[in-house]
Amino acid sequence: MKITEVRVETFRYTSDKAKDIQGHAHPADPHDALQSLLTIETDEGVCGYSFGEEVGMAQGLARPLLLGENPFYRERIWQNLYQRQRDGSTLSDRGLDVIDQALWDLAGRALDQPVYRLLGAFRDKVPAYGSTMCGDELEGGLNTPQAYADFALQLVARGYKAIKLHTWNTPTPGAPDVRSDVAACAAVREAVGPDITLMLDPFHYYTRQDALQLGRELERLDFYWLEEPMDEASVSSYIWLTEQLDLQICGPETAKGGLRTRAEWMLRNAADISRVGTQDVGGLTPTMKIYHLAEAFGMQCESHGNGVGNLHALCATSVAGKYHERGLLHPFIDYETPPPWLNALPDPMDDEGMVTVPQGPGLGLDINFDYIRDNLVSS
Repeated sequence: MKITEVRVETFRYTSDKAKDIQGHAHPADPHDALQSLLTIETDEGVCGYSFGEEVGMAQGLARPLLLGENPFYRERIWQNLYQRQRDGSTLSDRGLDVIDQALWDLAGRALDQPVYRLLGAFRDKVPAYGSTMCGDELEGGLNTPQAYADFALQLVARGYKAIKLHTWNTPTPGAPDVRSDVAACAAVREAVGPDITLMLDPFHYYTRQDALQLGRELERLDFYWLEEPMDEASVSSYIWLTEQLDLQICGPETAKGGLRTRAEWMLRNAADISRVGTQDVGGLTPTMKIYHLAEAFGMQCESHGNGVGNLHALCATSVAGKYHERGLLHPFIDYETPPPWLNALPDPMDDEGMVTVPQGPGLGLDINFDYIRDNLVSS
């Protein structure tokens, strides 16, 4: 089998979300937005598909490296692409992720198996946590500690047994503020009681002293983990923080370096729980290496992001990962309706807070090709 074509189709849809200057998503008035579908075709008629906003930027580099390759040589392809990331100007981790996931999708479709079984299936479903959007100034949104508490009760009623708060970040006026973060966490804990697992992902650039103060308050509130409260470039700061707190520190998330950075964090005890998302490290191929590395250290490794590739990876692990991150959630956002380019949600959740991995071949995405064709901007 040989790759004969690499095609990117960009299409228009109506979005109800927008990103702030730090890249955090918030509710927004309906507006036009763009999404892209990557298709990798072969001489045997089998195709692989993956979605991503950044894949078009990678097509010029990736296409000549992919054409003529055997699509089952995923490791060789990934290494060839990864080694062209050196200066970061041509191929982002997110772009590489879309290519790698399309190759895994192709393999699953060729063999008529879901990807998590190709990776070495361990389970068919995992518990999810409800992951909120960041705090905002919207009346009825996530603008006060009580608003967080009210929304947390809605999430518990939906079936979530665990919730992660993203609190206020810049550019929200008055943020960041440790006292506001603690107030929101305290309000949620009081609302949901002691049996719901709670986590916090706050402002990402607190000082050591602020992070320590925040962590001590979360210990008092019986939170499960604290995520990325400081600049992750300072590994020594995280080593220091994990030594100060009994609360589990989860990371790294956005630190550059993928597999090798996480290996250094594990070796140096910079976090109690490791963290990986396919979009952060360049695909499913390196994600599974990180999960197995964490397993070798006897260390929990949690999935970052709601992508379907993350769900497949999580269902192929045993002790490494516990939760699927479901979100980002907000009182104004309907997460239970699939985006228009899909006919079904890739991570449907039951009333007990469990998410079943797609059982169709490949990534198992039920793609609405008619919608994509009818809304094409370029191909």
